[in-house]
Amino acid sequence: ESGETLNYWDPDFEDDVININVGGLRRRLSSSALSKFPDTRLGRLLSCDSEESILQLCDDYDVSAREFYFDRNPGFFLYVLHFYQTGKLHVMEELCVFSFCQEIEYWGINEFFLDSCCSYRYHERKLESRHHNWDEESEISDINLDLLRYSTLRCGNLRKRLWLTMENPGYSIPSKLFSFVSISVVLVSIATMCIHSMPEYQVVDENGNVLDAPILHNLEYFCISWFTFEVSSRLLLSPNPQKFFKHPLNLIDIVSVLPFYFTLLVDVTLGSDSELGNLGKVVQVFRLMRIFRVLKLARHSTGLRSLGATLKHSYREVGILLLYLAVGVSVFSGVAYTAEKEEDVGFDTIPACWWWGTVSMTTVGYGDVVPVTVAGKLAASGCILGGILVVALPITIIFNKFSHFYRKQKALEAAVRNSDKKELEDTEDFSSQNQDSEAPSEIFQEGSKPDRQCLTKDTLPAH
Repeated sequence: ESGETLNYWDPDFEDDVININVGGLRRRLSSSALSKFPDTRLGRLLSCDSEESILQLCDDYDVSAREFYFDRNPGFFLYVLHFYQTGKLHVMEELCVFSFCQEIEYWGINEFFLDSCCSYRYHERKLESRHHNWDEESEISDINLDLLRYSTLRCGNLRKRLWLTMENPGYSIPSKLFSFVSISVVLVSIATMCIHSMPEYQVVDENGNVLDAPILHNLEYFCISWFTFEVSSRLLLSPNPQKFFKHPLNLIDIVSVLPFYFTLLVDVTLGSDSELGNLGKVVQVFRLMRIFRVLKLARHSTGLRSLGATLKHSYREVGILLLYLAVGVSVFSGVAYTAEKEEDVGFDTIPACWWWGTVSMTTVGYGDVVPVTVAGKLAASGCILGGILVVALPITIIFNKFSHFYRKQKALEAAVRNSDKKELEDTEDFSSQNQDSEAPSEIFQEGSKPDRQCLTKDTLPAH
């Protein structure tokens, strides 16, 4: 009977009514409403002429009752009914964007039919979720691949635990202690550099050269020794040395120690700064680069890493902000120059007014240059109000990205901890199974011969 042609529909089927049962929710639909959308799943039912073609579209059907059964979400089917009645589709907020996409794909409804009130929100959520899932899953998969590399290395398990101890502050108690010591050394290094700039802590030799105090000098050597130990240990323990030099935090660690060794090499080979001339100024610049050691705190702070990722992925918003500021500064600087050029208050040239415009639009307001005329004050008022609006525009977008990257950093840290714990549990289970399998042989070895009666069918325990 399956090969027999089934003529369920009259030649004029506009007044026919069919019953649709979706997960227990029964509704009646007119054939005329379905015929308006012949490419949808329910619309294609009208063109079916065999049992096989009907079963390709629905899960089951009843010929006598003219009822078709679908094992789908009954809540979403109400939105499908609304679509056949109005021709517009609305987003179901209870479903995630990918489940909603799968549902409309099943019913054969194109995204083109989304109503204007839901279309923008749907596409925005779809793009955001796709990017979020791909980005996070790719990073987690990269971490898992790095962890799997240790299985092929010598002393891989020990190296992996040491690497996680140094990289993930929340991995274990030793990792927290290591992070605390590292943060303390960074703070001591920064404090040492700041104290060295104070005259009362400087020592002058017989040639008039400024030297470090002995205590500060020793502290500097201790901090450099610790930083060198950190960089070298991470390089030796890294599962992928090539990727090590591409990571921003590792580059910060390298930059934080290079100035010391460069200046030490120059002092040993060429002499003091006063004897080097222009090269001595370069050495001084390298010494000032020690301030970048404060960036080492990002390794131990999820917030700082999230801030760096936010700035990296917000270059479009930051570019728009700088463009708005540049336009505002140029416009208001020209107006201020026209109003104040006759007054001797610092608005002598338009480039000189750029400084005033930048300070005013960013609402810093140093007060070193102030307009005195009425027109100049009106221009200053517009510059300040415009600066407030321009600066406030991208704040929401940047904050949302910061929240996203902060959650992602937390998820990555949790993924690293959970993956290692799972591997440890699997190892313990495997060892316990081996012990259980070896237990009978140990029992047999204790006695001379096993008792054969204990292995007979009658003495086996009942299951």
